[in-house]
Amino acid sequence: MASLIEIRNMCKIYNPGENEVRALDHVSLSIGENEFVAIIGHSGSGKSTLMNMLGCLDVPTSGIYLLHGSDVSLLSDDELSDIRNQEIGFIFQGFNLISNLTAFENVELPLIYRGVSKKERTNLAKEALRKVGLENRMTHKPSEMSGGQQQRVAIARAIAQAPPVILADEPTGNLDSHSSKEIMNILRQLHAEGRTVIVITHDNDIAANAKRIVHIEDGRITSDSANEGNLSRDDIDKEIRSGPVVYDSDVEEIPNEEPIEAFAEPAETQDDFDIKITDENIDLHLIGDKQNEQEE
Repeated sequence: MASLIEIRNMCKIYNPGENEVRALDHVSLSIGENEFVAIIGHSGSGKSTLMNMLGCLDVPTSGIYLLHGSDVSLLSDDELSDIRNQEIGFIFQGFNLISNLTAFENVELPLIYRGVSKKERTNLAKEALRKVGLENRMTHKPSEMSGGQQQRVAIARAIAQAPPVILADEPTGNLDSHSSKEIMNILRQLHAEGRTVIVITHDNDIAANAKRIVHIEDGRITSDSANEGNLSRDDIDKEIRSGPVVYDSDVEEIPNEEPIEAFAEPAETQDDFDIKITDENIDLHLIGDKQNEQEE
């Protein structure tokens, strides 16, 4: 299996010095094309920081991140923005839909700022909504839909231009059990179609849907296990307790780098990021006043 993502000896340190917090502590991880991976950990374990690195929403203090063989640390902010727009489809716990736009318009909007022609983006948006079972709800606004339906709109928005990587951060965190199953079924289908799906979660039941389960604790990967037979919650607990440590500290570190500039105004959801729309692009960034907190 070809390597899509390669992380080597990655560290993320907040408040360097006497009171420093190592959100990531020499993490090494490889994810191949068309894998379905769950990264699981409790609050403060480092899983959301790792998600920010994988999604190019933030940069590490040290270490190497190779995406398609290219060193992400060498890219400019504009190049990182291009990766976020073209290579990664983001799905977040807070949906991040624009309240005064319809489902169709929410899915279409990023395509407009990517320069997709009207005819093509109309076809792409309709097809994405059809894939998530919302072909009959395209003209409804978020307030007219359930939480599960809103999350399906968010998934449609993420997959409309067929990015190779789907990065889902607690995608069922605000949903009931029935809606959660629907969302996980959609993610499994996306994986079956050839996408690389990475789910960040604290929930063993959600992680059990993945084909590979990576456990992170105190900023280090403590187990990395294949899931060939749909592990149960108890099975995952056993894997976490007995699994091998897979992090690696033998790779030379790269110099410290400054984080991506954040936006001034916070998002209206609980997620640590914001959406920025310009005349040429639509982009995601971390929110500045949360970058220095130890993440969930």
